[in-house]
Amino acid sequence: MVELDKSISFDGRDIRLKVGLLAPQAGGSVLIQSGDTAVLVTATRSTGREGIDFLPLLVDYEERLYAAGRIPGGFLRREGRPPEKVTLTSRLIDRPLRPLFPSWLRDDIQVVASTLSMDELVPPDVLAVTGASIAVMLAKIPFNGPMAAVRVGLVGDDFVINPTYKEIEAGDLDLVVAGSPEGVIMVEAGANQLPEQDIIEAIDFGYEAVRDLIAAQQELLAELGIEMVVEQPPEVDTTVENFIRDRATEPIKVILAKCEADKNVRDAALDEIKESLKTELSELPEEDPIRVAAAANSKILGNTFKDLTKKLMRRQIIEDGIRVDGRKLDEVRPVSCRVGLLPRRVHGSGLFNRGQTQVLSACTLGTPGDAQALADDLHPEDSKRYLHHYNFPPFSVGETKPMRAPGRREIGHGALAERALVPVLPPKEAFPYVIRVVSEVLSSNGSTSMGSVCGSTLSLMDAGVPITKPVSGAAMGLIKEADEVRILTDIQGIEDFLGDMDFKVAGTDTGITALQMDMKINGLSMDIIAKAIDQARPARLHILEKMLAAIDQPRTELSAFAPRLLTMSIDPDMIGLVIGPGGKTIKGITEETGAKVDIDDDGTITVSAVDAEKAKRAINIIQGMTRRLHEGDVYAGRVTRIIPIGAFVELLPGKEGMIHISQLADYRVGKVEDEVAVGDEVVVKVREIDNKGRINLTRLGIHPEQAAAARAAAVSA
Repeated sequence: MVELDKSISFDGRDIRLKVGLLAPQAGGSVLIQSGDTAVLVTATRSTGREGIDFLPLLVDYEERLYAAGRIPGGFLRREGRPPEKVTLTSRLIDRPLRPLFPSWLRDDIQVVASTLSMDELVPPDVLAVTGASIAVMLAKIPFNGPMAAVRVGLVGDDFVINPTYKEIEAGDLDLVVAGSPEGVIMVEAGANQLPEQDIIEAIDFGYEAVRDLIAAQQELLAELGIEMVVEQPPEVDTTVENFIRDRATEPIKVILAKCEADKNVRDAALDEIKESLKTELSELPEEDPIRVAAAANSKILGNTFKDLTKKLMRRQIIEDGIRVDGRKLDEVRPVSCRVGLLPRRVHGSGLFNRGQTQVLSACTLGTPGDAQALADDLHPEDSKRYLHHYNFPPFSVGETKPMRAPGRREIGHGALAERALVPVLPPKEAFPYVIRVVSEVLSSNGSTSMGSVCGSTLSLMDAGVPITKPVSGAAMGLIKEADEVRILTDIQGIEDFLGDMDFKVAGTDTGITALQMDMKINGLSMDIIAKAIDQARPARLHILEKMLAAIDQPRTELSAFAPRLLTMSIDPDMIGLVIGPGGKTIKGITEETGAKVDIDDDGTITVSAVDAEKAKRAINIIQGMTRRLHEGDVYAGRVTRIIPIGAFVELLPGKEGMIHISQLADYRVGKVEDEVAVGDEVVVKVREIDNKGRINLTRLGIHPEQAAAARAAAVSA
């Protein structure tokens, strides 16, 4: 392929495309660049495997530390397990890409996006999404694109396309919009309680830029002489499918029309129909073409039955306005909430039920040292003080399978719930705790991610975290047949699985804090998206009302088992003094008091212990170590040790001075022990601090009022 460069401009910010230079053996490749951030995206197709009945699409996003001019740490000096940010970016690329492949495609397809260079201004993720579309088309893979993505920020009152990291951090919106020529296909957003109308305008603003990127891709293909690939689906013998449809249509319609709310009862009834079909097929003569064809394709019964159930469920909603569980289109399933379910050693807990979806969230409060260090110069954020983890065990859907490390779905759902709660968390200055919430999905029938948002809010309030407002969430669905559209509130599992959209909306009674929209069709118009967002608001407020009935405000006191935090500030120049050589001093404070000590680079010290008295003791020691003494200051201290020429006195916790034998009394002292003993309380004055920082004390020349004040200060300390 010939080399070709193309540049696209957005508000003075250029996106540059370079094809035909890198990765010549990949099916298709493009280097997409903005600023000094450059991402190589490749797409490769190989022949499908036998027996595959789904699209085996694999999307991988890779980041290398050389992109930021760094060498990896550790023994191996190479990249290891990818951070969560990489996993989330892989999902961000996959979600708008996957629905644009033809439903019949079964070939192995792999898209790899590699960040080769990165600056501190331009995030690479939306570049990778757009690059994936270009690479797929260059690879001549059947694809209903082009597709592109942009990020929208809010700087002041103005929307900005592809804002910098600093603009994202300073603004009230971080929204990614992906779309095709047919409309919007994916939305991912975090917002600072923005009204619904602002979010709708932001999506519309972003899609305008997406259309420019789509046009640029079409121009690029024209310049290269590449036409969009149109492949016909393979011919399929429909004899078996017709046999199944003829016998199963009416029984399935009867089951769906019963509007059974319990999915297990409904699924069991559908399974009976499927088993009867299986029996009927097996009773056909061995030479019957239908039995022969069914035996040759072991999955044809299950796939046809699923497709038929999908078609009939959708028809019932479109024609009759009736959902499979009998609800109205805008009706929320029954909601119930409880807090304080777990023993109080757990700092806070909330149980959220919506229909058959049940989520238990547990909140743990930790110290600043528990913050998650991202330790990755490719990202500007140093650490996270709020962590949300989401677990989806197999028993939640009545299945058995091996328990593994969290997958992409678990990481993605946890990140969404985390993003929904961040805008309402108290600032570090007011609440210095690190907060971890774990949401355990105990039963799943749709919208567990929004269930974890609600459960997390309950657990935070139960733990006494002073959130500014409670957050609730609801998942919206869509059924679209030609020009007929039905938007569903609070979708359950079958409506998500067989529907066209999963649109999660989380927020407070003031506005939206997080969005995530995924499509299974080629795009959606803005008027439908706006209607879905508006229809989500009464659902969120209804759920919020049920939550507030369980707990209407954060508890005023923390759990007795939560650590008590005390903070103080010291001169940053004294940090080394508190830490000590090899950490000796700070370890000694911990061993002596049982408290944990965390020190920030700006001199902020946080001391934590479950027993507040231990934390106070550690603070007193550090205050004593870091307090600057002046000549003439008077203290009441304790004699700690005696040597032939004098006695050492602890003036403040961790700070000692020495009284020379000549300064013990206004007469000649023969032996130090004649005047003081270890453990005695004595009043002393700072006589001198020498050039080595040694403190010389005296008992002479102290006014009685100074002595009384020093004793009183020692008692209060």
